[in-house]
Amino acid sequence: MQQRTIGDRSVSAIGLGGMPMSIEGRPDPERSIATVHAALDAGVTLIDTADSYHRDANEVGHNEELVARALREYGADAADVLVATKGGHLRPGDGTWTRNGDPEYLKRAAKESARRLGVDAIGLYQFHRPDPAVPYADSVGALRELLDEGVILMAGISNAGIAQIDEAREVLGGRLVSVQNQFSPAFRSSRSELEHCAGLGIAFLPWSPLGGIANAKELAARHGVFQQVADETGTSVHQVALAWQLALAPVVIPIPGASRPMSIRDSAAAADLELTSDQVALLSA
Repeated sequence: MQQRTIGDRSVSAIGLGGMPMSIEGRPDPERSIATVHAALDAGVTLIDTADSYHRDANEVGHNEELVARALREYGADAADVLVATKGGHLRPGDGTWTRNGDPEYLKRAAKESARRLGVDAIGLYQFHRPDPAVPYADSVGALRELLDEGVILMAGISNAGIAQIDEAREVLGGRLVSVQNQFSPAFRSSRSELEHCAGLGIAFLPWSPLGGIANAKELAARHGVFQQVADETGTSVHQVALAWQLALAPVVIPIPGASRPMSIRDSAAAADLELTSDQVALLSA
């Protein structure tokens, strides 16, 4: 598979988002394990998770533990997989999301994530979402301390604007390696952050790159030009959406969520789909 870069790590151009395997409507663990293994078989070497990817209040870290199990059961061939996790976004168990950007909380959360993942140091740890009750620099400062202590090897942020990207870079002393924001054919307001990351050489990881769990099936109906290009290329509309994002900048690494082996196999194939400049322009209009 085509490779891209996060920090000093080379990873697959398409990653796997783990959230659908652990929240409401999740499949049985065996199908989730099969989905992770299908991703690895397809050449995926980036898996994105978070401690908040769970359904019930008493199962914090459900997806981290699931990913760790899948990698263990896959064996030594999973040694090069970069697992990225996140902290600072919480689910109290009633379907809502809350935030906690307190530095001491984030440091404890990262260490718990490392324990669940079964690693001495987390490959990539990301501050999940800004907490308006805590100065942003203080929250990112926790990541700086985690880097310095060796608890995490690389640091990223998520759901951040341009000013926050620049602030995080300053707080981290230039060690910010990734920004994970929502971006898809339906949600393009993060285009400026994508372009900012491209100018800085920072990986940009679109989450919900197909429009999210509820809307991915409607991509063709809502965005007809993507189906048009899919017909031209003999591929799926989802592959076209991912290939379009890859074509926008060499720092882009989409992380489509999946809970079925066939879904991630289809997404992974987008890394080999080369769109023409005219097709990219049409899709970007």
